[in-house]
This record gives sequence, structure tokens and C-alpha cells, in this order.
Amino acid sequence: MAKFSEYWVYRPSAVAGFITAAVFGILTAFHLFRLFKTRTWFCIPLVIGGIFEIIGFASRGIAHNKYNILLPRLLDGLLILLAPILFAATVYMILSRLIRATAAESFSIIRVKWLTKLFVGGDILCFFIQAIGGGMKSGADTEAENKKGDRIILIGLILQIIIFALFLLSALVFHRRLRARPTAKSRNVEFNWERFMVELYAASFLITFRNLFRVIEYAMGNDGYLLSREWPIYVFDALPMAIVLLVCSKWYVGNIKLEKDVVDLEAMNNSNVRSYQVQSA
Repeated sequence: MAKFSEYWVYRPSAVAGFITAAVFGILTAFHLFRLFKTRTWFCIPLVIGGIFEIIGFASRGIAHNKYNILLPRLLDGLLILLAPILFAATVYMILSRLIRATAAESFSIIRVKWLTKLFVGGDILCFFIQAIGGGMKSGADTEAENKKGDRIILIGLILQIIIFALFLLSALVFHRRLRARPTAKSRNVEFNWERFMVELYAASFLITFRNLFRVIEYAMGNDGYLLSREWPIYVFDALPMAIVLLVCSKWYVGNIKLEKDVVDLEAMNNSNVRSYQVQSA
């Protein structure tokens, strides 16, 4: 298939790029406001991921007229690809906090002290693999380099899906066990832990759906339908990730004192915490 320019198969839409960047800008600004208001620091990756989306899609808009310049293509290719890995990091971190907040450590199939480290560590590995592949693809001078970048990205995406599947298995086992044998803290009606679990599943499904799209996209190659047209990246990548930011916006909570305890999801990262505090607005 003939390329539109040295770096683009098609001419990217300025309208679609800038509108999408604006949507992510609004969502990220809300997350940033809530982050500092509630000090729910484990949600920092959501904000960074949102910034990645803003820059990535704004770069697509800029590339409408600057299609022969490498930088917009490089930012688009890397940041939109990597942002969901940062969203996934926060999803991983909230599970260990929920397990500790409900005093249900014995229900986890992975020791809670290792849960976040294991999955976030895998997330970081996927980040670097995909960053290497994305950088190689964006700056490729030959078709061979382009295909090599695609293969590296595919490895990172498939690894991320496998890690996410293991994470969801851990979450489902914990959820099922806690529902069967509720702890005293999980029964507190002021702390709706199952609401957080439903939101965790929703975010996980959307990220996995997007990753599957990307796997199919890169497996089809540069001449495939998905990479040779612009609309799929907005429908199957931008839209699910915007919904993830909406879903996760409920994870900022602020000092709600329960009948006997205070539950602090931010502090739940510390296994030595003895007082609990749920952060909500």
C-alpha cells in the first residue's frame, strides 16, 4: 500500500486528534484535581497516563500539517501505545489495598506484600518492551526495521495480556472467597468494597479489550486494515481508555470515618498500617 508520507500511511485528522486530546485533557485535569484534594497517591499513574494520551493525540492533530516531521509520529506512536500500561498499574495497586482494607489477606492466592510488586513489576517490563518496539517502529528507515518493531510490540502486548489474566484470576478468587466468608470490615455498609471490585473489573476488561485490538492490529501488519486506517485507533483505543479514566475517577476518596475504623486506601500499601481510612470526596 502506498504511504501518504515518509511517516504516515494516511493523513491524520487534525479535528479528531485535537478533540480527542481535549477530552483526555478534561478527564486528566479532573483526576489531577482529585489527586491533590484527596492525596490518593497510588492514582498518580492514571494522571501520567492521561498526559500521555493528551500529548499523543495532540501530536496526531499536529501531524495533519507536519506529516513529514518525525517528532509528532514518534510521540503518537509511543505515548498512545504506553498510556494503558500506566492505567493498569493503578488497577493492580488498588487490589492489594482492598484486600488489606477488608482484613482479608488470607483470601489472596498471592501474598499481599508481593501482589503489587509482582504485577506492577510485570507492568514495568511490558512498558519497556513496548517502548523499545514503538521507538524502533516510529523511527524505522526500512520495512525490516518496521516489522521488527511490530514484533517487539506484539511480545509486550501479549505479555501484558497474560499478566492481566493472572491478575484477574487473583482478583476473582479473592472476591469469591470474601463473599463466601465476609470479614467484619467487609460487612461495614459505609465501605462498599464490592463497588471498587466492579470498577476494577470494568477497567480491566476495557484495558484487555484495547490490548487485544492492538495485538490484532500489529499482527495484521502495516498493510492490514487496522493500521492503514485512522478510525480504529479512536474507536478501539481512545474510547475505551477515556472510559477507563471515567471509571477510575471514583477511586479518589476522602476521609470518611466509619463506625469503628477509618479506611485509607492510600495507606493500605503499607503492611504495617494498623489504622484504616477510606479516602473519598
